[in-house]
Amino acid sequence: MTSADTRSRVVVFLSVLVALLATVAALVGLLSVGGDAPDSVRSVHGEVVDLYGTGLYRYDLVFKGAANRGSDLVTLVLAVPLLLVATRMYVRGRLRGTLVLSGALAWPLYLYASMALGAAYNELFLVYVALFGASLFAFVLTVLSIDTEALGRRMDHAGPRRRLAALMLAGGIVTMGVWLAPLIAAMANREPPGLLGHSSTMVTDALDLAVITPATLVTTLLLHRGRASGYLVAFPLLVLMTFLLPMIVSQTVFQLRAGVSFMPAEIIGPIGGFVLLAVLALGLVGGRAPGRRGTDGDRRSIRPPRGKGRGEQMTQVMVVRRPRGRGRAFRATAQKRSARGLQLNADDKPDLRPAAATEPFVGPSALSRRPRTAKNRFGS
Repeated sequence: MTSADTRSRVVVFLSVLVALLATVAALVGLLSVGGDAPDSVRSVHGEVVDLYGTGLYRYDLVFKGAANRGSDLVTLVLAVPLLLVATRMYVRGRLRGTLVLSGALAWPLYLYASMALGAAYNELFLVYVALFGASLFAFVLTVLSIDTEALGRRMDHAGPRRRLAALMLAGGIVTMGVWLAPLIAAMANREPPGLLGHSSTMVTDALDLAVITPATLVTTLLLHRGRASGYLVAFPLLVLMTFLLPMIVSQTVFQLRAGVSFMPAEIIGPIGGFVLLAVLALGLVGGRAPGRRGTDGDRRSIRPPRGKGRGEQMTQVMVVRRPRGRGRAFRATAQKRSARGLQLNADDKPDLRPAAATEPFVGPSALSRRPRTAKNRFGS
């Protein structure tokens, strides 16, 4: 067994493990009720904060507990099915499947890193740790298995490099602005941030500002310089941005049901900014993907009709490559020679009209020429 086969088996095992554990964690988070948590506590900064008070997230703030349930719904309905489909595509050994798997693993990696480090301790703490570790190593092995040169060649034909770079730059700026503004305001007023609650630090803010924002800016620079490694980092980020839209909608619904109210500035600012990024990411994801048919040219087998002559029925198979450019000559390679000619029209469509019986076979370079008749050949 080669090292590539071993790595592939490990990636498949870890991906299936992440899907199973994520399903368990999401179901428990959504279905659990009750608990003995108090309604409010006093934080280390002396402020009285309200707790969610019920279910698995009873010791989290109302804002965070409701948001966690919204994330569980997105994980159960969208993330787990995408991960299973991507794993099946990865097993087939296709570049597109490997890219999709890297993006599908980016969501549980980001989500359960936040849960393991930032959520209030509950019965699923070890599950969060296992999900964080399994998704991390599966993501790293998946990215390392991607052929960067092949990815660069595919994306040069199919990838909107400039639009993708602009989206990555916009994502970095929006993320930086959304998290830095309240932190700088809190530091200027010498008071804790409003969403700190009874926690001791801002875990989500730290992950986004230390990992996500630099990744988007570095990706923008790589894409601007035409480096293939830029696509390698951009695809998982693109999937994360795509998940922002259902995540924000789901979290907001659960938060409103829990009694959380939003100011107009919060809806227009953070929520509106992330929703805009998600819509733009969905537009790019819905465009042409690498490896789709038509990227490397259409290949077709052309089989002329067989004649009724004396042993002349030989099949001629041709591979035709159609370039995208308009008016450029296409390339044809003859694999088998025959006594029957093949004439091509000006619109690049094969015409299977046979040439004269005395016409010898002409090579690929002469396929576009008009075949000579017996009259102009012998001068009669």
